Amino acid sequence: MKLEPGAVVTDDEGKTVPAPNSVARWARDYNIHEKAAESLHRRLALIYNKPYVVERPAADAVKAIVDQLENGRHVILSFGEHDSELDYILVSNILTRRIRQEWVAKTERNKSFGEAPPRPLVIAVEEAHKLLSPAVAGQTAFGTIARELRKYNVTLLIVDQRPSGIDDEVMSQLGTRVTGWLGDEDDIRAVLSGLAGREQLRGMLARLQEKEEVLLLGWGVKMPIPIRSRRYDQRFYDEMRGRPSPTLPAERYTLQKANDDLF
Repeated sequence: MKLEPGAVVTDDEGKTVPAPNSVARWARDYNIHEKAAESLHRRLALIYNKPYVVERPAADAVKAIVDQLENGRHVILSFGEHDSELDYILVSNILTRRIRQEWVAKTERNKSFGEAPPRPLVIAVEEAHKLLSPAVAGQTAFGTIARELRKYNVTLLIVDQRPSGIDDEVMSQLGTRVTGWLGDEDDIRAVLSGLAGREQLRGMLARLQEKEEVLLLGWGVKMPIPIRSRRYDQRFYDEMRGRPSPTLPAERYTLQKANDDLF
């Protein structure tokens, strides 16, 4: 029976009382505070009324996604028109908690019974501030993934243009960072949080060429390394096709071709 908030009827004495199908009547029957039950019902109705939430789904979509990940397939999740904060929190929580459960269980069975360990998994989050802002991060499992799941072969990869919008606790757990030029002081502070030698790193960030260079730093490298990206020009495409380029001397092309043939 679907409960209706605020539904009332008139009894034989002419008094207004909660209807049999009301939230208040259900709360009375189970000795629950009526106002608390109605408040919870209103909050849950936001989820219940989502068009993708159905009582009897045709298939277990979450299990299908986890199975794909366990078999080494890449899964891309796009929210499309469902781009509210509630959509992000609801769907990401369901998926990440199931993933965490499966990978932790596989790791424990590997340690206890010698079964195969779980496949290494990378969870990439684009526009990460939508899920990892200070107001939202505590309601998702991503903070737990960043802190604890490396030992279970799960790594978190976050991508964002405004790192200052990401929760400080999550930022402090990121081991390796790749950052381009930043002009906002808050973004610089967020990227360098938890790192030694921040003043020297700040100077390296300031000297990066915008849209051309990035700074690679953290656990993945022994020392901070500035890297310049390659331009996708005619020379690049000529080299990819194995052709001599007008900008590539013939003798250099010959040596490069010989090296390619050897390896």
